[in-house]
Amino acid sequence: MRKKGNYHRPYPLDPKYQHQLVGVLINHVMKDGKKSVAQRIVYGAFSRIEQEAKQDPVIVLEEAIKNVSPVLEVRSKRIGGANYQVPVEVRGERKLALSLRWILGAARSQKGKAMSFKLADQLLQAAHNEGAAVKKRQDVQRMAEANKAFAHFA
Repeated sequence: MRKKGNYHRPYPLDPKYQHQLVGVLINHVMKDGKKSVAQRIVYGAFSRIEQEAKQDPVIVLEEAIKNVSPVLEVRSKRIGGANYQVPVEVRGERKLALSLRWILGAARSQKGKAMSFKLADQLLQAAHNEGAAVKKRQDVQRMAEANKAFAHFA
């Protein structure tokens, strides 16, 4: 008998923008269950994006995630006593998770500014296809391209 498939609850909409992606971002920013702090950070970053770029911050977020999402990644696979880095396609949910992780990691690694300022900077840079998160995506893609010879192990 096969086991049941995974059931994923849909993410709730965020209270201010009524957008699912913003709710996902808030949950990724959140640490130790402090959702109100995470909301303050994200909404502060969005207001900064509105002031600086004169654009809708939700559109900037969507563009940033689209630019940072990887198409291929490498997975380690053990075959005959040797580990091979096998390139595989990235599923949709994992694309979103990786892109948010890389954007937030780049924002958290900066020093000296408030998190909302750092997050706004990273989102704007990623939307313009530059910055640390886009560099991370390019590194992952380059690694997958270099190991294309092992694609038949997938």
